[in-house]
Amino acid sequence: MNIKEASEKTGVSSAAIRYYEKEGLIPPIDRTDTGNRDIDARIIRRIKFARQMRSAGMSIENLRRYIQLFDAQEDNTKEQIDLLQEQLTEMEERRDDIQVAIDHLHYKLDHYDDHMATTEEELRQIEKEHDSKAGK
Repeated sequence: MNIKEASEKTGVSSAAIRYYEKEGLIPPIDRTDTGNRDIDARIIRRIKFARQMRSAGMSIENLRRYIQLFDAQEDNTKEQIDLLQEQLTEMEERRDDIQVAIDHLHYKLDHYDDHMATTEEELRQIEKEHDSKAGK
């Protein structure tokens, strides 16, 4: 199949497929006699795998390393697991940071009248003082 069909089948844009190939995230794609990419089931599966790993937050560099380990002749299971564990730890830290932000926003909303309104009024007053000093 051509790259447009592969894009439709995988949900990955044609540009991203070309990028994945260029970055070594998928194997080099065979070409037809006219030079068009000829994408088979093996490449489709690799594209889907790369998309899933990127959706899991894995960096291009770590994904490339994981794929190199997978494609190597020797057993690299431990290193692959280590990379996945590293990614999981990073995503859990991101989740925790997001949860702190969510909790903070809940607090701001729950205490809008007694906290945010007062804070905003203070900020407005400071801006007025600044503007009057600056001659605005």
